[in-house]
Amino acid sequence: MDYAQLTSVMRKLALEAGDKIMEIYNSDDFEVKSKSDESPVTAADEAADELISAGLRATFPEIALVTEEQSDSHNLDVDTFLIVDPLDGTKEFINRRGDFTVNIALVENGVPTRGVVYAPARDRMFFTLADGATVEEMGPFDKDTVGETKSLSVADSDNSALMVVASKSHRDQATDDYINKYSVKDSKSAGSSLKFCLVATGEADLYPRLGRTMEWDTAAGQAVLHGAGGKVVVFDTHEPLRYGKAGFGNPFFIAYAPAVELKA
Repeated sequence: MDYAQLTSVMRKLALEAGDKIMEIYNSDDFEVKSKSDESPVTAADEAADELISAGLRATFPEIALVTEEQSDSHNLDVDTFLIVDPLDGTKEFINRRGDFTVNIALVENGVPTRGVVYAPARDRMFFTLADGATVEEMGPFDKDTVGETKSLSVADSDNSALMVVASKSHRDQATDDYINKYSVKDSKSAGSSLKFCLVATGEADLYPRLGRTMEWDTAAGQAVLHGAGGKVVVFDTHEPLRYGKAGFGNPFFIAYAPAVELKA
């Protein structure tokens, strides 16, 4: 794998998809449909998926592609693959809350190793470099030229005063009960895969997710967090969260800076 080429392609496709998404987001109205599992889907999800899928298949035809919006890809039995959520946080998008992202990642042998997370309404872009290290790029963004970037590293967490980030749309009592096991200085809510990125930047120490997610929801964010020195583990066992699982569903998990002393 040419990781430099992958970085360039993923970044450009994310920016192009972001333009499509914002065009629809800023329109007067857009249709919201329901998928077979009752989750919402919009023209923005579909347009972004079509653009990203075409770009990845053209450049990396030899690598399997799993994407949320193409159900036939959900039956693949693979441990090395590209994985896409063209619009993560559709509910945030529909409610015009801005916390939605474009997610593209490479999984190798069950581990997300490279990824890009782009939040077009927030003008925030996070991606892994060819060597796997993570940066945040400062806007404005040029599709062909990377602008100013800063290297990311997780916080050296103070366990007596942790910053916790949790889901904006899926916060529940079980999540609050778990968070209450820690000495928390403050907590914030964020949508979509931005929560991984806030741990990667050091803006948060801990992100527990006690709810259903799919691998396309988390792969790019996990790659970004790994590249900044963070970890993602299964909630019950504290073993690393693996990818390529049957059906691509995730167990509950915890994303965190390694200095955090995890509670059982």
